[in-house]
Amino acid sequence: MDLGIIGFQRSGKTTIFNAVTRGHAETGSYGAGVQPNIGVVKVPDRRLDDLAGLFDPKKLTHADIRYIDFPGSAFSEGQGPSTQFLAQLARCDALIHVVRAFTDASVPHPSGSVDAARDAAAMDLELAFADAAFIEKRLERIDAAMRSVKAGERDAAEREVALLTRIREGLEAERPLRAQELSDDEQRSLVNYQFLTDKPLLLVVNIDETEVARGTEVEAEFRARFAGARREVAAISGKIEQELAQMSDEEAMEFRADLQIAESGLDRMIRLSYELTGLISFFTVGPDECRAWNVHAGALAPAAAGKIHTDLERGFIRAEVVHWDDLLAAGSMAEAKKRAQVRQEGKSYVVQDGDCLNILFNV
Repeated sequence: MDLGIIGFQRSGKTTIFNAVTRGHAETGSYGAGVQPNIGVVKVPDRRLDDLAGLFDPKKLTHADIRYIDFPGSAFSEGQGPSTQFLAQLARCDALIHVVRAFTDASVPHPSGSVDAARDAAAMDLELAFADAAFIEKRLERIDAAMRSVKAGERDAAEREVALLTRIREGLEAERPLRAQELSDDEQRSLVNYQFLTDKPLLLVVNIDETEVARGTEVEAEFRARFAGARREVAAISGKIEQELAQMSDEEAMEFRADLQIAESGLDRMIRLSYELTGLISFFTVGPDECRAWNVHAGALAPAAAGKIHTDLERGFIRAEVVHWDDLLAAGSMAEAKKRAQVRQEGKSYVVQDGDCLNILFNV
């Protein structure tokens, strides 16, 4: 899963990136023309760790998330994302928008004052501008093609024009695509467009160190205004989280306890990202490897098998399924089978979060 971190200059988004990836990317002078910072993070999952304790595998493989930190110069106010980064942004599975709520006299805000709500609304406009510009170009191409289109293809083109026009009107009314009412068929027809306002979005409010105790209140304030369909809010102190990321696990735990931070910024961002994108995890377990895999909620067993290897999806026969906590309580796969907790599921089975799967297939 690719998560794009965006934000205006001096919002602290690269500090957030460093915190979640334990990286050391340059901050402050991260300016125009540079390439995005990229970091891969292993997704912490206590369930997988517990299963590994049961099987003592030769290899333990957590699922991973790739964070892509786009430079603040990627956005020029009133113009949308620069063409240099637009295609890469469009390929992201979700966006993390970092807005500045911290004050620091040594890091002046480009707009002259700190106003996180203003900046959040401004970025919404930038993303909407990009989608509206794409729609305009697409409508121009359709209009040109309509002059020579065959009669049988005209209806499809007219339906596309009507849909895109309706979406553009919604964007002009400050309704992102993710908040617009579309039928399942309309949603499917838009998959390849990769609209930015259709992507799940996590709004990260980068707060002062002194505001950490008020994090829940800050989230409630911003959630009332900005949360919605496939959009969530998290208040995080990027500076503190970057410091925590450089500590040992034991030191970080003590520091968080002192600051009354129940959940690390990394864990919180991953959890909210999963919720927003509708991802769940299933496991494959055994003495050779215990591994976590991601699929979207509602995925059928053959699709999950395809995550492991395309041959498993093509030759899928059935899946042996046991939930992770049942397997852990049983102590072994053999005992779980004796307890009738291992089920045989076919192609129509909807994979559940925490399932352990063993795929049976034809070569």
